[in-house]
Amino acid sequence: MDKAKSIYFLSIVSLIAVAAVASFPQSVYAAGAISEGFAVGEALPEWIGWAIVVGLGMVFAVIITIEVKIEEKYLGVSQTSEMFNTAGRTIKTGLTAAAIVSAWTWAATLLQSSTVAYQYGISGPFWYAAGASIQVLLFGILAIELKRKAPNAHTFLEIIRARYGNGSHKVFLVFALMTNMIVTAMLLLGGSAVVNGLTGMDISLAAFLIPVGVMIYTLVGGLKATFVADYMHTIIIFVTILTFVGAVYINTDITGGVEGMYHKLVEAAKINPVEGNAAGAFLTMASAGGLMFGIINIVGNFGTVFVDQAYWQRAIAAKPSSTVKGFLLGGACWFAIPFTLATTMGLTAVALDVDLTPAQAQMGLVVPAAATALMGEVGAIMVLTMLFMAVTSAGSAELIAVSSLVTYDLYRTYKNPNATGKQLVKVSRATIVGFGLGMGGLAVILLGMGLSLGFVYLAMGILIGSAVVPIALTILWKRTNRVAATAGAVIGLLISTSTWVAVAASLPEYGGVVDLASLGHNYSMLFANIAGIISGGVIAIIGSLAVKSTFNWSDLKDKITLVEMSAADSAKITEDEETLKKAFKFSIRGGGLMTIILIIVWPMPLIASGYVFELGSYGIWVAISVVWVSVASFFIIFLPIIEARHGIAKVLSGKKTEGA
Repeated sequence: MDKAKSIYFLSIVSLIAVAAVASFPQSVYAAGAISEGFAVGEALPEWIGWAIVVGLGMVFAVIITIEVKIEEKYLGVSQTSEMFNTAGRTIKTGLTAAAIVSAWTWAATLLQSSTVAYQYGISGPFWYAAGASIQVLLFGILAIELKRKAPNAHTFLEIIRARYGNGSHKVFLVFALMTNMIVTAMLLLGGSAVVNGLTGMDISLAAFLIPVGVMIYTLVGGLKATFVADYMHTIIIFVTILTFVGAVYINTDITGGVEGMYHKLVEAAKINPVEGNAAGAFLTMASAGGLMFGIINIVGNFGTVFVDQAYWQRAIAAKPSSTVKGFLLGGACWFAIPFTLATTMGLTAVALDVDLTPAQAQMGLVVPAAATALMGEVGAIMVLTMLFMAVTSAGSAELIAVSSLVTYDLYRTYKNPNATGKQLVKVSRATIVGFGLGMGGLAVILLGMGLSLGFVYLAMGILIGSAVVPIALTILWKRTNRVAATAGAVIGLLISTSTWVAVAASLPEYGGVVDLASLGHNYSMLFANIAGIISGGVIAIIGSLAVKSTFNWSDLKDKITLVEMSAADSAKITEDEETLKKAFKFSIRGGGLMTIILIIVWPMPLIASGYVFELGSYGIWVAISVVWVSVASFFIIFLPIIEARHGIAKVLSGKKTEGA
């Protein structure tokens, strides 16, 4: 009854919100529109924006809700607190990988990757993809260690509290919530900017309305519902990218295919040479700006994976035997999205010489502009739909992540330690509604401050990077102590922000003025990001070595307890120690090898040689991107179906689970 009331309540709120904004005068809708260069609001009529943001959101809310009810009816799934926040800890490899791909596919993934392609040429897509894949690949090491040492954990903060106590727990809770806020802000900044750019729909209204459908199905089905939604959304994203690939390289009327694109990009470099690139070419990995972006991308994104509960939650939800495989497969498949999309559409924007102002490019309008030039209204609708899929699926991951943090690390820890499962589910749902409604408000505030998607994306490592190494050491190293870990995170943050301001003030072209322009400069971002992650790590390591103390890992199992899962059920999701050790070694070898290939083996010879691609080598580069995205699509689409075949067969048989 509580669940039904919650659903009805949220639905009524949503309908009221839609009716309210629909009644606003038309003059309101134009607010926030970017009016120069790219023809804002002319690619598509405004009603299409409303149809996708509101209509499609509600369609998915209904579909996922029905799927949750089918699982309850035919598979005996019950929405206990453990199921709501951990999905029963039984998610297999395919769905784990799809959920990781979806959670890591932000608005920035689709938009900022093409922006750097537009700015730096072919190096931009590579460094975006490689620089943000390795964190997921390496996170598999932490994921399997969590399974070994804290199998009952609901959040990574429970581990911190068990080791360091309440004081450190509160500090890292701030970092965790700040991460969720930054990620959510980027999702809505990018999503609302594109909705506005293509349809003219008010940017602030879009920011408020995008999360509504997500709130409904997350409210109903918890973490498992987000996994299912992630899978469906990711399929649409891959299919859209493959369609764009076909439009650029196969349907050659506009681009001329691979050969036509090559000649257009060569001519574009002659007219507008890229500063800092070898021969000013777009078709070279030897790019000073691209490499600098890559370094910032690598450093900054460790924070948004290692400090984001969304990724820990996917590790918690996965079966022990599927954890490492899921993260390695997810990281490899995710690489294809920014790499192929930006190589295709970002460079198409250059080749077709789309009319974009620098501000519009930073807002993430490169892909919409290229798609519109390439395919007209159809292309614009596809971009809008793809972006909506990315924003809502990643947004659902953030919603349930914040819900878990509030439920277990605030309510259960400090408010009601003896809370029942029903009470925990109630708090989780209340948090989903509260944070969901607040997400749009946060985006509007950032828009009012004049912050772009690109600025927030590059700044995130400065604010949360100092916590990366202390958190990693907490699960990996028994010597890590409370003072060292906490000091590393806090002092590292002070060092990173101080460095940020100091470098911005020292830039001669800004005359010592510290403002958004100087803070957003690549040098300011680069040095501040590096300062944060290094200082936090050095302080944590030195401080731990200075004190001779060790932690008994078995204490984690005693201090972190389940709420609504029997010993028999718990036994079903555990693996023997030897199997987990083998998985740990595999995560190091697999993640380490793939990291070395992506960061050193592949790019460095091309950078060191200053090589500028000829037609044949450019064709090979394109072929690699197309094959990669095709293989990734196959695994993401079909592996979850294969693994779920028995459950699907049971549902199709029409036999209800006893007691359902």
